[in-house]
Amino acid sequence: MVERCVFGVGQRIDNRYTVTKCLGEGAFGIVFKVTDPSGRIYALKVLKLWEVHPEIRQKLADRFEMEYQTGRIESPYLVHSVGHGFVGGNPYILMEFCPNGDLTGAPKNTDWNLIGQQVLMGLKALHQCGKVHRDLKPENVLIKDDGTVALTDFGISGDRNKRMTERNILGRPQQIFGTYAYMPPEQVSPHRDATVLPTTDIFSFGVMMYQLLTGNLPFGTLNDENELVLYLKAGKEGRWNRSALTVSRYGTMYLPVIEGCLQPDFHKRLQSVDEVMAMLPAINGAQVFDRNDRNDGLIIPEIIRGYLLRIMQGEEYGKTYDLTKLGLQTGGIVTMGRNDISVQNTIPVVETHSCYISRRHCTFECEIASNQWFIRDGQWDKTAPNGWKRSMNGTFVNAKEVTPDGYFIQAGDIISIGDTKLRVEAY
Repeated sequence: MVERCVFGVGQRIDNRYTVTKCLGEGAFGIVFKVTDPSGRIYALKVLKLWEVHPEIRQKLADRFEMEYQTGRIESPYLVHSVGHGFVGGNPYILMEFCPNGDLTGAPKNTDWNLIGQQVLMGLKALHQCGKVHRDLKPENVLIKDDGTVALTDFGISGDRNKRMTERNILGRPQQIFGTYAYMPPEQVSPHRDATVLPTTDIFSFGVMMYQLLTGNLPFGTLNDENELVLYLKAGKEGRWNRSALTVSRYGTMYLPVIEGCLQPDFHKRLQSVDEVMAMLPAINGAQVFDRNDRNDGLIIPEIIRGYLLRIMQGEEYGKTYDLTKLGLQTGGIVTMGRNDISVQNTIPVVETHSCYISRRHCTFECEIASNQWFIRDGQWDKTAPNGWKRSMNGTFVNAKEVTPDGYFIQAGDIISIGDTKLRVEAY
């Protein structure tokens, strides 16, 4: 049973947290400033299940749980989840409180270059864990008490189905404009809607930094449906006002960065956070981050006995598959695809909320002598031309699209198939 839960100042949530202020309300959630019995201050976000149709409540609750789990990633540049629970049948997340608002209210003398680097560090932490924010914008970057910024709202707001749900059920077009302003062309008019890559966030970062540096959006104004059509068309064609950057602090230095981020074709876009970082202007002659390889943050053993795949995003979040053991059982060939009784995949991936994973999505093969694995898009199918059937939505390692020729994987790689992301780990 789901109850309407609107709390006023002085009321208690879940008999534990006292509301001191309403911080804001969005399409799916309402956020309160609260104190616990010890007087500690937190932000508490309640998912408004009472406002949505019962048929989609479970899906939204699952997404909300994923948002909580994402907030458990260790990084000073992400807003941390402290706890979670239910009130009136609606789930809530208890989060660290950032007292200085978001970037929309930042002072004009803010060092946007330093802010940009911190945002990228937050994105890097997400991407290394197989997460894509999908809704990066100034409102979703909060300022901590020490001036550091941290990303938030990495749950439902970035869900590809959120926009249609919001339009059809909640009817808030202005919020839809706000989301579309930062979306890359491949997500606005998707050819391969099923696979959301880190390059999605990189495009959004380019839009956001342009806005912070110039005070305007890159592809025009957004006040009504007509302007939305023109804005999206300009984004698809890569038409934006480059000259506006020359009159802002760091603008000239940021021009090649934003140029690389706003490429309409995600294949030509800067492909990783590290690539963006490498192009940023230095602060006082030095960068504030380190540039490790793609395995940064993961402990890789000196002697690798095997590999496993861990689901970092998807309906079976946290589940692992021992690739090496499965390979020994199958002669070095492991198939992966949608859980479907018509195909006996070695790794059947559960996908009940969508249909973006192909039944024969990809194939892992092992070179036994070198203990190396590589991945191919598609699977062997004698009924297909040339005997090989490719997936419908592509297979990606990090941001690179994999072909049937194969791609060697290593620890730290993120494999994307449909809406599921898996991290390669060594043991």
